[in-house]
Amino acid sequence: MTAQENTSSSSTSQQRVIKKYPNRRLYDTATSTYITLAEVKQLVMQHENIVVKDAKTGEDLTRSIFLQIILEEEAGGAPMFTEAMLANIIRFYGHTMQGHMGSFIEKNVQMFTDFQNKMADQAGGVDAWAKMVQMSNPLMNANYAEQMQKMQEQMQKQIEQMMSMFGLKR
Repeated sequence: MTAQENTSSSSTSQQRVIKKYPNRRLYDTATSTYITLAEVKQLVMQHENIVVKDAKTGEDLTRSIFLQIILEEEAGGAPMFTEAMLANIIRFYGHTMQGHMGSFIEKNVQMFTDFQNKMADQAGGVDAWAKMVQMSNPLMNANYAEQMQKMQEQMQKQIEQMMSMFGLKR
């Protein structure tokens, strides 16, 4: 499933159009109001199916805006990506396997999201999930740790397979 399909399947509403004007302002056509980048982030967090278009040319700027949100999040305190990881991602640009790297990362993030959702469902919701992780019950923590270990091993195998396809070794 591609990111676009995943986004489309997560929202039954029509695509929400955000227009970006030359003065860098963002205009939400659904609410007829100007919005901030933080509000665009909130729409994404709410699984809204959005597209950002240049108001003048109609060019799709969605990826650019999403990357800008990620950049702000990374600069804002607790970054998700290490410098080593970012350097490795940069190295794949122009590589013969560049097209495969995106789908590889996408599938692994989707696998992690599915796992998180499964754990939240088993715990009775996201709030229950947070409580479960914080609990000191050794059985719960052992089960969680075991499942995380399995997931980490599976991701490690996938990474090693991908690296061997590129002729790289760890």
